Amino acid sequence: MFGLFKKKEKKHVLGAVAKGKAVPLSAVNDPTFSQAILGEGAAVIPAEGKVYAPVDGKVEMVFETLHALSITADFGAEVLVHVGLDTVQMKGDGFEAHVAAGDQVKKGDLLLTVDLDKVKAAGYDTVIPVIICNTSDYEKVELTGAGEVANGDDFITVTEK
Repeated sequence: MFGLFKKKEKKHVLGAVAKGKAVPLSAVNDPTFSQAILGEGAAVIPAEGKVYAPVDGKVEMVFETLHALSITADFGAEVLVHVGLDTVQMKGDGFEAHVAAGDQVKKGDLLLTVDLDKVKAAGYDTVIPVIICNTSDYEKVELTGAGEVANGDDFITVTEK
């Protein structure tokens, strides 16, 4: 009846984690990401080596090698930010963390800096996949808009069930 009882969709928008080009996960040259084995999300091909928080939440883990970290968003999403492909092999060389496990972060806070030239010189891809690891808890996880993005621009939309 006039949509009065229709459930309103609740959506959460994650910000771009870096300045660069937003691409779908299917464009990432690694089957773990491109086939959404860890969950749905999107990626940024970075133009600079600063990585920012995509959401307000709590840093759950910063990998010892500083190439990845996880955040539990205030709305419950488990967000993995993974800098580069196979960059775990660099053992933290060229990476600097600006947060630690247990820290509360706001969307747009600086999380990591990475020397992209060093990553490229070592032969690794610099793409930054951002994964919602608990995708099954949500109705939909999708890239909001491909193309050039700046830190904090709308990037991934997560729709609640």
